[in-house]
Amino acid sequence: MTARERILRRIRRAQGRGDRAPSAAERETIDSYLRSHPRGPLPDISGDLVARFCDRARAAASSWDRVAGLDDAPAALRRYLDANDLPKSGCVWPELARLDWAGAGLALAPRAALGEDAVGVSGAFCAIAETGTLMLVSGPDSPASVSLLPETHVALVPVGRVVAHMEDGWDFARSELRTLPRAVNFISGPSRTADIEQTLVLGAHGPYRVHIILIG
Repeated sequence: MTARERILRRIRRAQGRGDRAPSAAERETIDSYLRSHPRGPLPDISGDLVARFCDRARAAASSWDRVAGLDDAPAALRRYLDANDLPKSGCVWPELARLDWAGAGLALAPRAALGEDAVGVSGAFCAIAETGTLMLVSGPDSPASVSLLPETHVALVPVGRVVAHMEDGWDFARSELRTLPRAVNFISGPSRTADIEQTLVLGAHGPYRVHIILIG
């Protein structure tokens, strides 16, 4: 039994439900509530969602590029690293290992990030136009450390996965994932802090830079 299961079992006992797992009827009651529960007020995000996302991402200090297809991503990444005089090595999500990184002159290992990795390349579960935010979900082929540990984080985002609001991202997660992952991370530009004398410092708790390659 996992720690999560033990915690949930203790909660159920405290509610007087014993140790049994939730019944099908209980699960359907919860699902019905989530489907029918009205959302709170949301800002109107109309027009071109991708253009809105790019604008908000730039405002959050991310940079971005756009290519026609996923196979074009390695060359686009190489151009970005060359233009910014950045290292050409690091790690990549295992689910993206099939792309021809070596052919673009990049040494990206398909694994979780290590301390010495300069560049981490991830995908994204979706992107949120309202705030220019990336939504990432963790898994065996999408380790969270790739987007958190290296100084440069590069995310590949299909344009069809750009949604208007964070709530739409959670709707995607409920409909597409069998169970929620261990971690869901929302990334709005590079890590930053202004704790010391209100001076903005990038890279305080994670990447110094975030670059987004839009696919499609």
